[in-house]
Amino acid sequence: MDMFTTALTWFAAISSGIMAGVYLTFSVFVMRSLDAMAGTTGMAAMQSINRIILKSAFMPLFFLSSLASLVLAIGTALDLADAGAIYLLAGGAIYVLGMFGVTAAGNVPLNDRLEATDSDGSGAAAMWSLYMRRWTVWNHVRSIACTTSAVLFTLALIARA
Repeated sequence: MDMFTTALTWFAAISSGIMAGVYLTFSVFVMRSLDAMAGTTGMAAMQSINRIILKSAFMPLFFLSSLASLVLAIGTALDLADAGAIYLLAGGAIYVLGMFGVTAAGNVPLNDRLEATDSDGSGAAAMWSLYMRRWTVWNHVRSIACTTSAVLFTLALIARA
């Protein structure tokens, strides 16, 4: 494994592990805590989280980890004979599809719908209930995908050591 690929794999392993922790936090207790709040207070809090996260350090990590995973998957697909290549290919593909793809196709559209709903309006409770069910399921997928990718990237490093 050349130095660039090694460094990129380390970054992918660490960043996918960090992302897994973020998503796991939401899956395990943040969403349940928000849902337990009175009325649509949890909905208003989630709307605030969604606005703030777009301007946080989360976003560069989100995009850079996706890019690193994509580069590793494509680069590895061109040379599958290398030790640990299958781990890099699988880790990259799972991350790009299971984290980035799910976020873009599942969570972001739900976030947009939530943002467009007045938390004090007549349809707020129904929207929040729908959001909670669907968003949380997609978030579980992201958490599992990131965890799996972190393990696979680590296995690639071990295989090439």
